[in-house]
Amino acid sequence: MTDFTKLFGQMMEQGQKMAAEINPSMATFTPEGFDKLFPTMTKEYMDMLWGNAFNKDGLDAKTRLLVMLAGLTAQGVQAPEPFKMTVRHAREAGASQQEIAETIYQMSMLGGLPAMSKALDLANEVFSDMQEDSE
Repeated sequence: MTDFTKLFGQMMEQGQKMAAEINPSMATFTPEGFDKLFPTMTKEYMDMLWGNAFNKDGLDAKTRLLVMLAGLTAQGVQAPEPFKMTVRHAREAGASQQEIAETIYQMSMLGGLPAMSKALDLANEVFSDMQEDSE
């Protein structure tokens, strides 16, 4: 065990104790499903929010979200819940499941196959959830 690993472990333990003292329910908190607490923005709102309404020649929300998915995938999807929210928003902005999958596949060249596999698994979870919601 390196000094850094030991220090990091101590910091994590101290943070968990502090969180439990401040709010006891935080001791068992898990971010799983956290993405479902946030509503999906409309395509029009995302276009306005990300500049397309003010910059007509700029990227639309769909393209911006596919670029975001590419970057998150290449990084190895370090935060699954925000990744799933981005997939949901990309679908709302008009991206097809195939376009999302192709974006993720392309990132296997930069992030590697494990990153691609993790991203595809998370995207499939979102696709399944969205299909269930529409039934």
